[in-house]
Amino acid sequence: MIYGKKIAVVLPAYNAEKTLETTYHEIPFNIVDEVILTDDRSSDKTVEEANRIGIKHIIQHDKNMGYGANQKSCYNKALELGADIVVMLHPDYQYTPKLIEPICYIIANEVYPVVIGSRILGKGALKGGMPRYKYIANRFLTLFQNIMMNQKLSEYHSGYRAFSKEVLESINYNINSDDFVFDNQMLAQIFYSGYEIGELTCPTKYFDEASSINFSRSAKYGMGVLKTSMLYFFAKTGLGKARIFR
Repeated sequence: MIYGKKIAVVLPAYNAEKTLETTYHEIPFNIVDEVILTDDRSSDKTVEEANRIGIKHIIQHDKNMGYGANQKSCYNKALELGADIVVMLHPDYQYTPKLIEPICYIIANEVYPVVIGSRILGKGALKGGMPRYKYIANRFLTLFQNIMMNQKLSEYHSGYRAFSKEVLESINYNINSDDFVFDNQMLAQIFYSGYEIGELTCPTKYFDEASSINFSRSAKYGMGVLKTSMLYFFAKTGLGKARIFR
């Protein structure tokens, strides 16, 4: 806990057997109270590994439901356990768990209710091996979203993020896509609800065991981001309110 606030780290997992233990053992348990792993029907031994290293809360999907659906299960369980701060950490070790502590202190001190670990602040993305086409797409999509949503984030596409209980209970994230665009829809909902989002510079690693979507999935995600930005703009200007903003 920090200042009496219960902290939960959620791990949306898919084929994370090889990196789960390393990720888990870097979690700062001096402040983290609960760890929740949701397995989206992995084809490897992710669940067996989670049990071996002692993760208490493990949720198994009966079928592969998607990255967004995996996060929904994580957040719902964290709120059920009474978490005041929820950190979403990929168990593929692409993001360092060592930043959990400063991220949580930002929220616990009520500086920001949401914090993103940004790969773009500094030189973390390209230095960590992000493919150049993904970097260019990230910069274009972020510019487009900042214009359409009247914001100034350095990026909207990091998978490292933390939320206060108030934020998670205020937005209807369960109505969002079960696919990768879930992340983007969630940030749009947060801004639409009037919350601010803080950013912390974050190194990242791209390697064989780290999860990464291919070009076609990336293109689909990009189209979803553009659509989310337009729907946000329409909702804010009174031209029509999409379901995710109701």
